[in-house]
Amino acid sequence: MPNKLNIIGCGRLGRTLARLWGDAGVFEIGDINDHTLDKSHAAVAFIGGGRACGHTADMRAADLWLLAPPDDRIAVCCEELVASAPLAAGNIVFHCSGALSSTVLSTAAARGATVASVHPLKTFADASAAVLTFNGSRCAAEGDAAALSVLQPAFERIGAQVFAINALAKTLYHAASVMMCNYLTALLETGARSFEAAGLPRDEAMRMVEPLVRETLDNVFAMGPARALTGPIVRGDVEVVRRQVEALTVLDPHVAEVYRSLGVIATQLAAAQGAAKPAALAAIEALLQRPRA
Repeated sequence: MPNKLNIIGCGRLGRTLARLWGDAGVFEIGDINDHTLDKSHAAVAFIGGGRACGHTADMRAADLWLLAPPDDRIAVCCEELVASAPLAAGNIVFHCSGALSSTVLSTAAARGATVASVHPLKTFADASAAVLTFNGSRCAAEGDAAALSVLQPAFERIGAQVFAINALAKTLYHAASVMMCNYLTALLETGARSFEAAGLPRDEAMRMVEPLVRETLDNVFAMGPARALTGPIVRGDVEVVRRQVEALTVLDPHVAEVYRSLGVIATQLAAAQGAAKPAALAAIEALLQRPRA
């Protein structure tokens, strides 16, 4: 008989994992508490199993407890679990936050539970889509060895590739993930706004730039960032960069600051590529770092 899994905070990530584990027979899905009873029923319907609960105190015993609320609620949910639910010594309590370590579950550990964190390096914008695309996802794991001895094979059975991470490095690890995923989305939005200011309708601009963006990403992962870099900075075109900084500053100083900050990184990549003259790159870097008037 599979171990029973209860979930507190069953949003897109929790629903995705529970659906995959339930369908694969990895865990028996037990009680689901997603903040309100209506949300819990919706989660159970998506998962295809489990029992909806409106409060942590209504939850029954289980072998594993996944705490998957927003990050700032994980410690509170853990305290509620310890205070009002049948948590037993030897139970596994874990979360899937990339920003927090398993130490945030210390109240459960003090009760004799083993604790861990396993963070899927994946977007969960839509749970139905995530169920279909989870296979192959990389997952960063840390915590008690006894907990990981159960969780690692459980994630691997639904297609994950689990790797160890130092709990003390999770803030930088997650910041890197945010910049390369969430901030990529925000960067594309700054470009879309600039296209609109140039007179191009947003939908048309997004269709126009999509092949360029996809090709750029392919080049970055195939050749590395330095070799993939193209554009005025890698050519050492100081005047083009100057005019663009001026135009963006008039449009939106925040967008101009994004251009400046990323441009400094681009000058470093251009130097590594070696095509532009060092003097031109130095002039561009000085221009980009110049304080705004």
